Amino acid sequence: MSIQVIGAGLAGCEAAWQIAQAGIPVTLYEMKPQKYSPAHTSPDFAELICSNSLKADRVESAAGLLKEEMRRFGSLLMECADACRVPAGGALAVDRALFSKMATEKIKSHPLIQVEYGEITQLPTDGITVVATGPLTADALAEEIERLCGGGLSFFDAAAPIVTAESLDQQVCFSASRYDKGGDDAYLNCPMNQEEYEVFYEALVTAERAPVHDFDVANPKVYEGCMPIEVLAQRGRDTMRFGPMKPVGLTDPRTGRRPWAVVQLRRENREGTLFNLVGFQTNLKFGEQKRVFGMIPGLQHADFVRYGVMHRNTFLDSPQVLHADFSMKGRENLFFAGQITGVEGYMESAASGILAGRNAVYRQAGKETLVLPRETMVGALSDHVANSISGNFQPMGANFGVLPALEPHIRDKKERYAALAARSLNLLERILDQGETERNGSQ
Repeated sequence: MSIQVIGAGLAGCEAAWQIAQAGIPVTLYEMKPQKYSPAHTSPDFAELICSNSLKADRVESAAGLLKEEMRRFGSLLMECADACRVPAGGALAVDRALFSKMATEKIKSHPLIQVEYGEITQLPTDGITVVATGPLTADALAEEIERLCGGGLSFFDAAAPIVTAESLDQQVCFSASRYDKGGDDAYLNCPMNQEEYEVFYEALVTAERAPVHDFDVANPKVYEGCMPIEVLAQRGRDTMRFGPMKPVGLTDPRTGRRPWAVVQLRRENREGTLFNLVGFQTNLKFGEQKRVFGMIPGLQHADFVRYGVMHRNTFLDSPQVLHADFSMKGRENLFFAGQITGVEGYMESAASGILAGRNAVYRQAGKETLVLPRETMVGALSDHVANSISGNFQPMGANFGVLPALEPHIRDKKERYAALAARSLNLLERILDQGETERNGSQ
C-alpha cells in the first residue's frame, strides 16, 4: 500500500525518498505550481527561501555533524547539495536553482514515487501519511492541523535580498574570506569606515517597513536565527558590527587596515553572477531597500533581482502532540516532518524528513520505529521536538548544546567538539549496522 507524503519541500522530498528507497510506493502531493505560498516562487521541489547557505561543512561543527549524519542515512538532498556547491568559505552553500532542479528530477524519476499536483485541504484518514507542509502551510490545511493538534504558534521569518554581480562597484568590493579561510572567491566584501556606518545605521533604523498582517505588529515575535537586519539594528548602535557586519579577519586592500564594518556578499550560483547580502534579512519596503542598501559602499548602483521579504511561520506545540519518532500522539499513523515540527534550518528540516520517512516505513511493516539517542545530532533534535517544555516551545537548530556532555569534560572547545562529533558518528554507525540489520532480519 502506498504511503502518502504531503509537501515537496526539503522534509517532504527526504521522506518520500527514504520511503521509496525502502521499496515502498509513495504518493507525493505538492500544491505548486497551481498555488504558491507568499514566500515561494519556483515550481521546483526543495526550494530554498531565506539563504543558499546550508551552514558550516566541517564535521567538527554542529551543522557539519548534522549533514554527515544525513549522508550516513543516504540523504537525497545532501547528494544534491554536494553536487551543486558554490564557494562559501567554511560553509556549504549551493546554487539554489540547480539544487532544486536536481532534487525535483531525482524525485520525479524514481519509479516508486508518484507526484500529484494540487492543494490538499484535508488530512487523509486511511493508511500512513507524512505531513511536511512547512511553516507556510496553506490556510485550509493549517486550520485542520491546528484543530487536530490543539493549536499552533507563529513567528516572523525573513529572507535577504539578491543582487547581480555586474552591478557592483568592483573598485570598492574586494574578494576575501575571514582569516583567508575558504579561498578569496567565496565572498565579496563591502567595507565601511565609521562615518559611513553611522549614516547607514541612522537610515536603516528610520526606514519604512512593509506592512505585516495577522500579527501584533507592535510586538512581533521574530525568530533569532533569521532576524531582520533593521530589528537587529534597533538593539544597539554597534549590534550589527558584532553580528553580520563584523569586520574581524578582513583587511581592506585600499587602506591596508581592518574596516569599521563590512557587509559580506555570498555567491548565489556557480557562475558568480548573483550574490546575496549575508545576514540582511529584511522587511523594509522595496523602495527603502534600494535606497538604504544602496548606501552600502559598492552597492550604490546594485541591481536587485529579489528584494528581501518577511513572512509568517507556523509550528506545532510539538512536545504536546508528537513522539520522538515524529508520529502524532494518539494517531500514530500520522507523521509530521520539517519546520512545522519545530526544528529550525534547512538541513534540520530535511533530517526530520529522513527520520519520519523511515519510521513511516517501519510503521507500515508493523516494526518498532527508530528513535535515535540524544548523543546523535538528529536524535537530540528529535528529543527537543518531543520532550521540551510544552507551552514555551521554540524552534531549535543544530548546536552542540543539545548533546549530552562528555565525561570526562574536555576543556578545549575545538577538541571537545571533535570528540562530540566522533561519539555521534560512531554511535550512529553501530545503529545503522546493527539495528537496521536486526529489523531486516525480523521480517
